[in-house]
Amino acid sequence: MLEPEIAAFVARTAAIYPAHTASLAPREQRAIYDRYAATFTPRLPEGVATQDAGFRARAGHSIKLRLYRNRAKAPDAASGVVLYFHGGGFVLGSLDSHQIVTARIAADTGLDVIAVDYRLAPEHRAPAAHDDCLEIALAALQGRLPFDCPTRRALRLAGDSAGGNLAASVAMRLRDDGIEGVRGLALIYPMLGIEPQMPARETEAHAPMLTLADVHAFRDLYWGGEQRPYPTWTIPLDATRIDGLPPTLAIGCEHDPLRDDARVFAERIDSAGGEARYWLGAGLVHGCWRAMDSSPGVQALHHEVCRFLCTCFVG
Repeated sequence: MLEPEIAAFVARTAAIYPAHTASLAPREQRAIYDRYAATFTPRLPEGVATQDAGFRARAGHSIKLRLYRNRAKAPDAASGVVLYFHGGGFVLGSLDSHQIVTARIAADTGLDVIAVDYRLAPEHRAPAAHDDCLEIALAALQGRLPFDCPTRRALRLAGDSAGGNLAASVAMRLRDDGIEGVRGLALIYPMLGIEPQMPARETEAHAPMLTLADVHAFRDLYWGGEQRPYPTWTIPLDATRIDGLPPTLAIGCEHDPLRDDARVFAERIDSAGGEARYWLGAGLVHGCWRAMDSSPGVQALHHEVCRFLCTCFVG
């Protein structure tokens, strides 16, 4: 059953972002998504300032970045940086679309948050988004980002939906390459496989906000369908190794075909001797973070993320 406040959020969303949108051309999808996101994006929280910059990738293109900093944070607030990868099925999203999330994390934790505007599909198929996010993470760990913040010693990776995939994939690739420095990994309703995990794949196939058909449509635009070959490092649940990851928070929402991706990933980390926690948002839906000002369940979700990001590293 949907939380009442989430039911109202779903109804409001449906009036702006129709259910058939995933079947439209990417340009049309983006226009609708951007209008929808803007409707739910409030002003920056008091004390939070932003700084935009570009990072020149090795391939020659520019990756836009945005730093969120709480200039009014308490002296004893947590220190460090969150590198945030937005959701949108690898097809949608921007620095602006997820400001409601990134700004509030900065406001409520005191951590610096750097949002990454990676390349989108279908213009840029797999592993373009992963390559961009990996390159930014490496630059952060080497102190090469165009911001004055301590990315070398206290970096966390976080992302929602497709961004959760990017965060997990980057953490695993850094581990494989023997590169240390990521202190925590926060995955919010992430897409971690080519197919969602059971049983949510069936029981929530027609969930509000995101259906199984939507998941497949986004998958096909980025990876080109379920048929191999595809870059295996971009599919965290296909990994042969699940050990050696930083402390991980994996969040699933009850009414979401991707719900069990987070659960299975956390269980596999635990089985491999790692530190992972699965948190289930009862009555919540995919993309619900935008309802944090009205939904008690989403407020609890946001609190879990902020608490984890503040406590997963002490330095």
